[in-house]
Amino acid sequence: MITFPNAKINIGLNITEKRPDGYHNLETIFYPVELCDTLEFVRGEETKFTCSGLVIEGESDNNLIMKAYRLLKEEFDLPAINIHLHKAIPMGAGLGGGSADAAFMLKMLNEEFELGLSAQELEKRAAKLGADCAFFVENRPILGKGIGNIFEPTTINLVGYHIVLIKPEVHVSTAEAYGGCKPQRWDTPLEEAVKRPIEEWKDCIFNDFEKTVFIAHPELADIKKMLYDKGAIYAAMSGSGSTIYGIFDKEVEHNITTDIKSAIHYLTLK
Repeated sequence: MITFPNAKINIGLNITEKRPDGYHNLETIFYPVELCDTLEFVRGEETKFTCSGLVIEGESDNNLIMKAYRLLKEEFDLPAINIHLHKAIPMGAGLGGGSADAAFMLKMLNEEFELGLSAQELEKRAAKLGADCAFFVENRPILGKGIGNIFEPTTINLVGYHIVLIKPEVHVSTAEAYGGCKPQRWDTPLEEAVKRPIEEWKDCIFNDFEKTVFIAHPELADIKKMLYDKGAIYAAMSGSGSTIYGIFDKEVEHNITTDIKSAIHYLTLK
């Protein structure tokens, strides 16, 4: 069985408060984009994982895909399978690639072995694997609250807009991103701000991590400025990673370059 886990971007990210457990509550919109990995499995004599494409650091037995398989195997009599991932979504990029892989693995197992789990039941299990894993179960634009695991509907619709994703060879750890943030609710809540015309978003929708991450990594701020100079109607950092994206109202010529080595993807939003 084969599937194509896709990435996401964050439209707005407001760190609203620090929780008693040390985590932070936030408000953000998750929006799927069609930059995809390829994930497949077949039955085998023993369960094993292989990968190609971008290099995945760490022990393969500890990645989220294997954790997703073991999570369901604790409940159901799953057979041994051979899993292969071709990695195209960059890691540590704020694009949710690892979370998508895990969620799509849960969905594939549920379908292939007829486990009978509803979307809500899959989301509950996905949340155990990571804060934004549950988003990829329904995989549609959604307003995320809490630690990114409480979902509310949103009317946002960017169908037909074009997006450029730029992932430079800059690493921003989650600890670094959160380390400098000062929780504070925006004057206009994200769910209201996103209802304004997209041309007004740059004045009312922000990624709070940019305040400190751009100080430590000014090249990211330069990329954001460059996207606006190229005609983007909205640009921002995605999540706590180092990907900067720009949304355009017309197709972009594939000639955007940066002063630092970067992976650049041109996509149309659906």
